[in-house]
Formats: sequence, C-alpha cells, structure tokens
Amino acid sequence: MIRLVQCDAMNLADYVEPESAELVYLDPPFSIGAELAARTKAGEARGRRGARTGPVAYDDRWPSLAAYLAWLEPRIAVMRSLLSVRGTLWLHLDQRAAHEAKLVCDRVFGTVGFVGEVVWVPGNGAKSRRGPGLGHQTLLLYAKTRGFVWNADDPVLRAPFAATSLKTHFRREDSKGRRYRDRTVGGKTYRYYADEGRALGSVWADCPAMVANTPICAEATGYPTQKPQTLLNRIVRASTTVSGLVVDPFCGSGTTLQAAALAGRDAIGSDVGDLAIATTGSRLERAGIAFETAAVRASRVEGFSARRG
Repeated sequence: MIRLVQCDAMNLADYVEPESAELVYLDPPFSIGAELAARTKAGEARGRRGARTGPVAYDDRWPSLAAYLAWLEPRIAVMRSLLSVRGTLWLHLDQRAAHEAKLVCDRVFGTVGFVGEVVWVPGNGAKSRRGPGLGHQTLLLYAKTRGFVWNADDPVLRAPFAATSLKTHFRREDSKGRRYRDRTVGGKTYRYYADEGRALGSVWADCPAMVANTPICAEATGYPTQKPQTLLNRIVRASTTVSGLVVDPFCGSGTTLQAAALAGRDAIGSDVGDLAIATTGSRLERAGIAFETAAVRASRVEGFSARRG
C-alpha cells in the first residue's frame, strides 16, 4: 500500500503507527539559502529561483544555521518515534549542515544509535579553485537497536569485481563451475564467488544524479531536488524486508514511494508543498502505481481515499 498525505513532518505521526517503520528516509531542505524552483514546462529552468525558473517548490532560506537545526531536530525526533526496533533512519544532507545535524541526531538517538554514513557522489563534478571542490552528499544512518535490517547479500549492495582481481585471485572453480577465492583471516576461511561481486563500501559513486537537461531524461519530473531512482532503490532494498513500511516525510518528487512500490514495500510519503504533492501524485499515476491520498487537515489514517495509477 502506498499512501500520500500533505502535511508537515511534525504531523506525520497522525498517519503512521508508532514503531512501525523499517525505514525512514529524510531528504529535507539543505539550508541552501535560496528559494528552489521547479521546471513544469518548456522554457523553464529548475534550481535556485531566477528569471527563467518555474514555480517555487519550497523556500530553503533560514535566519541562521541554528534556526535551521532548531527546525530539524523535533522532526527527527518524530521520525524516531515511528521507527521499529529493526528500523533505520537515513538523513540526507550536504556539507552545509551534515556535521551539525549529526550532533542533533546524537542527541535524539544517543551516540550508540549511530550506524554509519554513506557518501554519495552524484557525479556532477565540482567547481572550485579555492580548496577541494564539494562533489558529494552525506547520508547519516541511525537505528534504535543493533538489530536493524541490513540486506547485505542483496544485489543492489554488490558491485562487480575489477577485471584484474578476477584474473589474479579467482582461479578456482567449484563443482558447479563457479569461480571463487578463499581468504583466511584470524584462522577462519571465507569463500568469495566471482559472480556475487564485492560488497559495496560507504562511498557510492555509481548512482548518477539527475542530469541538468531534464527534458531528455525520462525519469525526470522537473522537481528541483529530485534524487535518482537507483539511489532510492538501493536504500529501500538495503534497509527493509518485503512488505516492510517505508516513510518519507519530505517526499518531494516521489522517488522513495516509487522505489518502495517497485520493491514490494508499503510506504507513506508526505510533504507540505502543493507542487511536491502534485508532482508525486502524477508520477505514481504515470507509473501505474495505486496509491491513497489524504486531505491536508485529515487527522487519522482512516481519512485516506484510494487513487489508481
């Protein structure tokens, strides 16, 4: 079941049972210091609001970083209340606030709740002549317990071995003709099969961002901060079981909801913006994904009504 509701993240607990979510993915405003506009028709541009940009999707201006963090912290606390004992929270930010937001998460979850971080390299390049260019974003992972879901053997968390490694190390074959190598570490022998690939680390550079020329990208919606489907597919499949619940309180263009539907998971997404809700609804309909909606001021889950893709 996929559900879509227009509300602030602070109110999402009205629509989700406590401790029921296996994954909460937060892609909030980044504290960019500008209004972000969408592309809704030919001739418009998306991104920071300017002369050629389309309608404003949301305002990402804050009096200070402290004000931004004060807004973010209670929303993270609400999301923690929705996490199951096997759930993980992924907070997606960039260099503007990621370090300070980690301290916020440490307060909400306790430092023992920190699972790790993923560095996502969108592949857009970097434009800086004064110090290293900032070409990555950061996803902070937190959990209530150490028993969180992590599907390490899912193909989305594997990558092919390099050709040199295959040639040098995978010289043996088992009775089924599968090439493998054995490694002994600490007196214990581990077997690695060539066709399973290697486990991904914490730097993901194989999920390209939405291209700048959105009109020729079939996946693009024109929403200014849309994330690629490959990235959310990986996150959803890594951190949930089949029929597990996915929650996205800043659903934007609906990438998380579509990823959840494709993976056979339940999901609920929310956003305060009219454009975000309209974009997500249209996207799900185009994809043929059935979903339910709720009115802005509906108070409980029972307020949802079905819509067909």
